[in-house]
Amino acid sequence: MFFLERQFKLRENRTTVKTEFLAGLTTFMTMAYIIFVNPNILSSTGMPFGPVMVATCLSSAVATLLMAFLANYPIALAPGMGLNAFFAFTVVRGMGISWKIALFAVFVEGIIFIVLTLTKLREEIVNTIPKTLKIGISSGIGLFITFIGLQSAGIVVHNDATLLSLASLRNNVPALLSLCGLLLIVSLECFRVTGALLIGIVAITAAGVGLGMVELPASFVSSPPSIEPIFGQFDYSMIASLDFWLIVFTFFFIDFFDTVGTLVGVCNRSGLLDSKGHLPNARGALLADAIGTTAGALLGTSTVTSYVESASGIAQGGRTGLTAVVTSVLFLLAIFFSPLVAIVPNYATAPTLIVVGIFMMVGLRDLNYEDWTELVPSMLAFFMMPLTYSIAEGIEFGIVSYVLMKSLTGKTKDVSVVMYCLAALFVLKEALV
Repeated sequence: MFFLERQFKLRENRTTVKTEFLAGLTTFMTMAYIIFVNPNILSSTGMPFGPVMVATCLSSAVATLLMAFLANYPIALAPGMGLNAFFAFTVVRGMGISWKIALFAVFVEGIIFIVLTLTKLREEIVNTIPKTLKIGISSGIGLFITFIGLQSAGIVVHNDATLLSLASLRNNVPALLSLCGLLLIVSLECFRVTGALLIGIVAITAAGVGLGMVELPASFVSSPPSIEPIFGQFDYSMIASLDFWLIVFTFFFIDFFDTVGTLVGVCNRSGLLDSKGHLPNARGALLADAIGTTAGALLGTSTVTSYVESASGIAQGGRTGLTAVVTSVLFLLAIFFSPLVAIVPNYATAPTLIVVGIFMMVGLRDLNYEDWTELVPSMLAFFMMPLTYSIAEGIEFGIVSYVLMKSLTGKTKDVSVVMYCLAALFVLKEALV
């Protein structure tokens, strides 16, 4: 206990071992889908499913453990959704490039990130983003998470005429179970019951088992396959081509701003930013992300990044790296207990995402509604994240509009040199990519 207190400063952060354990377990349960979704996506490139599943767990465990000890943040990392789809469907299948070349591009991107982090450039960018945009980014991630939760529950569905619509709830048992889970979690939160989010996940999963919608496996333990077929399988043949470096740049760009957005958004809502709105341990957090990406590529998976689902553990009370340690250990155990992890359905974790998203949107009350040069950029970041299904795109609209509005209204003193450079980079990216 003394080691845990000294390492993670539990009293200083007003938390306990029990709270951190429940938070880590909640985070893991909320993002455990990646253990199966990531290899399912990457296997479309010809990569073997079993080894990629193991690589997913190992890379998540390593990166999350680094976050715990380098930054002492309750944030988990794993191969990023969106980035894995870009890897599989755009780079490998769309461009006809070998998955070994794509893995090498991810590895190079990770090395570049490590160098930039050590030079303080990434840290400077994180801390230069104005407070008003940090609120917009945090709240936008909340709306994004809520949207994902409603989709996972089967409540909001695709509609060819209107893009989105409400699903029919008649005989839609998964959606109805999700709504029941939402009511249960909110009720427990109102009574300040410890572990409300986790109780909701377990209760809906148990209901699914009872209704015959979730099939229990014959065995909860399995022997993991070897990662030898994908470990260190790099192809260097395209390193001198322009296409290779365009791939590296795209991986770099998406990962950079997804990570920045997640760190700023989650930490802003959880009170981890200092009085100036800066991230105190930004370098450690960014270094964990960079090393995680490099290690992930070596192990055999796409870009590793910080996960917005970490907000579920923070909503459960997680405040230190001990939460991340618990999540990391659970990822390691999942290699052997994957049949047990697999039984948790999307509609059981969806209510947690909805509640966490609402929790993160509360920050909108702190916006300056009298200054349109502050309000509009924040709201653009807020709306564009779910509407474009991208944290990076939301940040882009927020930063470019902030710089333009401040410049056009003569408030250039509010804009730093870094913000001007970022806005120029975003405009250049839209013109060339």
